Amino acid sequence: MVKEECKALLDALNKVTACYRHMVLTIGGTSDSQNLREELKKTRQKAQELAVANRNKLTTVLKDKTVSKEDKAEFERLWVIFSTCLEILEIDMRRALELGHEFPLNVPKKHLIQTGMSGGTSGVAARAMSIQNMKYEAEHNIDVVDLKDLENEINQVGEMMYEMEMKVNVPQWTVEAKQDPGAELKSTMSVGASSIGMVSVEENKSFCDISKVLAGIIFSAVLIIAIVLAVCVVKLS
Repeated sequence: MVKEECKALLDALNKVTACYRHMVLTIGGTSDSQNLREELKKTRQKAQELAVANRNKLTTVLKDKTVSKEDKAEFERLWVIFSTCLEILEIDMRRALELGHEFPLNVPKKHLIQTGMSGGTSGVAARAMSIQNMKYEAEHNIDVVDLKDLENEINQVGEMMYEMEMKVNVPQWTVEAKQDPGAELKSTMSVGASSIGMVSVEENKSFCDISKVLAGIIFSAVLIIAIVLAVCVVKLS
């Protein structure tokens, strides 16, 4: 039961962190807006709430001496994944801080980057928050006011990572992966996507085969014509 709860919390944290990274990459682009800045704030705060819950759960379990060796190995693996996820979150928060300073919304002389992306990010934010629709309540100067809060939250995440290392000693190099690198890309979790991918591969293979046959026919025809022309030139001369 505890193991499933830890996995569920970790999956939720991974999803929110991935959504946050997606939105951070749009700061300063043509999709940037006041709504985006508010979405970023709510999403990173959601990620931090999940991170605290993950830390508390895993710390308690890993300190429990009654946990079996097999279960402890699994919780240590989850701990390493959680630590990595938290590091990624901190990196993206720092990136958001730098881009926020570089691209304030209310400075008319600061041109946005033409990234080629268009449309809003409300769908991504709603997915991260596990809600149907986002509600926007921030003031017009959130792009400036929120930067100070972001700095404080970055420090809090850094302190959390330091405390984790002090409380639970799980060296990453001692934890063995349960799958080979890239094995998750071949998993059956996304059966539909995998099926589509297989169909596409087969179609590409058949298309390549047809292209090779046509190329061979064309090359043979050109070669025959060249030989005929050469023979004609010799006879005429």
